[in-house]
Amino acid sequence: MNFELFTARKILKGSNEGNRFSAPIIRISILAIALGVAVMIIAMAIVNGFQTEIRNKIVGFGAHTSITSYNTQNQLDPKPIDRNQDFLPKIQNHEAVNNIQVFASKGGIIKTEKDIYGVVLKGVGSDYDWSFFNQNLVAGHKITISDTNRNDSILISEYIANKLYLAVGDEIRMYFIQEPPRVRKFSIAGIYNTGFGEMDELYVIGDIQHIQKLNNWSDNLVTGFEVSVNDFEKLDEVDEFIYHNIGYNFTSTSIKTARADIFNWLDLQDINVLVIIILMLLVAGINIISALLIMVIERTNMIGILKTVGANNSSIRRIFLYSATYLIGVGLFWGNLIGISFCVLQQQFQFFKLDEEAYYIDRVPIEINVIEIIALNLGTLIISVAILVIPSLIISKITPAKAIKFD
Repeated sequence: MNFELFTARKILKGSNEGNRFSAPIIRISILAIALGVAVMIIAMAIVNGFQTEIRNKIVGFGAHTSITSYNTQNQLDPKPIDRNQDFLPKIQNHEAVNNIQVFASKGGIIKTEKDIYGVVLKGVGSDYDWSFFNQNLVAGHKITISDTNRNDSILISEYIANKLYLAVGDEIRMYFIQEPPRVRKFSIAGIYNTGFGEMDELYVIGDIQHIQKLNNWSDNLVTGFEVSVNDFEKLDEVDEFIYHNIGYNFTSTSIKTARADIFNWLDLQDINVLVIIILMLLVAGINIISALLIMVIERTNMIGILKTVGANNSSIRRIFLYSATYLIGVGLFWGNLIGISFCVLQQQFQFFKLDEEAYYIDRVPIEINVIEIIALNLGTLIISVAILVIPSLIISKITPAKAIKFD
């Protein structure tokens, strides 16, 4: 064991003795680092979980990218396109593309004996991915759609069901304002609740063949295609790829562009986390600097003796940096233990709830990213040690003669 490390261990052992003035200061510093790290881990996990939950809800209603006619200005009054396109196999073969499905939308009015309510009927085909609605069904079941027989079943949201006093198995009439006006009779197969009020208040899910019939379209005509990716980080890459392969008669719209308001709001959460991290690092840095200065002042006599026997300033600085690094390491250990434990417990038991109407989710979401936690620990350690280099320079100002007389 080298001289600096050996001496650092002796200093730490002595500082832990109850009669040392530095002992409570060191404990406070370790506590500050631990709490700071725990808060940073929890903040990152909550923001990651929040962004993922909201993103999944938005994508669940509209996929990651949609392909429509270039002339379509409004999906409620679209220009139809043929579902058999030459570019589809090329897009489907892209490594990041998970699924391609057809869709069509049409505005309608649900009329019951006492109420009327405006909705958007979203028609889907046999290629539709039901995983999102399977996770959010609160009653009934999803509908089965084939390419041959039209299905009169629909899914409605819990919000609409409560507003119109509807239940699974009820039959409703939906009116479509067009020339001539038309009406369709539907049966409620299932009720969903995503918690995303803006969407829950609007969408009814049904068979695309109803919209084709209402619009006098052939079976091959649809509003467009919805493309899902298997990695959200590759969305921009896939959207760019689609845009350059669909031809000038079509356009692709990323969900980031279609719902820029929501995604800009989610991006702002990263700034909040950054502010928290900076503040916590600042608090931890001040506390560990205080601990180091107290240790130096308390060990002034020892510094003078070490210099007298030949130890140089850099060697003595390393002694105290080793001591401070150990304290930082202890703080990081407890901070990780507290932060990760909280995240795991919240994931499992969901102790902390949220107002779903305000936050779109009913509990505090958690998503632990191991790489981010490792980066946070390394960054905290490096920054804290770098900060300590400056106050450690005070050691070079201590002269042996004055240090030995210091009391």
